[in-house]
Amino acid sequence: MKSTLKTALALAALSLSLLASAQEATIRKNLAERIPQLQKIDEVSKTPMPGLYEVRVNGTDILYTDAEGNFLIQGSLIDTKLKRNLTEERVDKLTAIDFKSLPLKDAFTIVRGDGKRKMAVFEDPNCGYCKRFEADLQKINNVTVYLFLYPILSKDSADKSRNIWCAKDKAKAWNDWMLNDVTPAAAPASCDATALTRNVEFGKKYKITGTPTLVFADGSRVPGAISSAQVEKFLTDAKP
Repeated sequence: MKSTLKTALALAALSLSLLASAQEATIRKNLAERIPQLQKIDEVSKTPMPGLYEVRVNGTDILYTDAEGNFLIQGSLIDTKLKRNLTEERVDKLTAIDFKSLPLKDAFTIVRGDGKRKMAVFEDPNCGYCKRFEADLQKINNVTVYLFLYPILSKDSADKSRNIWCAKDKAKAWNDWMLNDVTPAAAPASCDATALTRNVEFGKKYKITGTPTLVFADGSRVPGAISSAQVEKFLTDAKP
């Protein structure tokens, strides 16, 4: 009896798996034929909403469709009972960065207090929001900040980043500029600033499109100039 039940369950599971594969194939085929400009589909998966499928493209971009690929929806899927933005949660998971994967050799550190808590920040020296963020960040203690210079706004951003990276005291040159508008001294021609190129390449890979972008020890990624209170919360909640 038990053997028969196990066989029946196994056959049912296989049937569902084959059905899911056929459904995914139908969605991929129809969308590719009907919307040729649509980027290559990375993944098709069911959502908690009956009949609605998630279509993931370009790594982290989320779209939704029906079982036949007859309709395509762009927007957020909200769970009204649990009051959760399922699309936002999904994107957060997809864009999370493993803190251990960060190329820390291409950053400089700013340590305050015991430095036990850790966070990384990608910033452009010409970013106004970054300057506001840095002023607020002075209120945070007992933290090690890994500062990745991320010059994406202009050629002057690259020049300033190089001058800061090549300074004898990178942290001081950074704070002097961001907090007090003291222009960093020109870098010597012999200085190796290839770390800046690697930072930009890393950011492109992980789709860091704006500054500041914060990464916490648990992989949480937060775009924008959040307040010191919010930073404190993320540092407290982060569990690597």
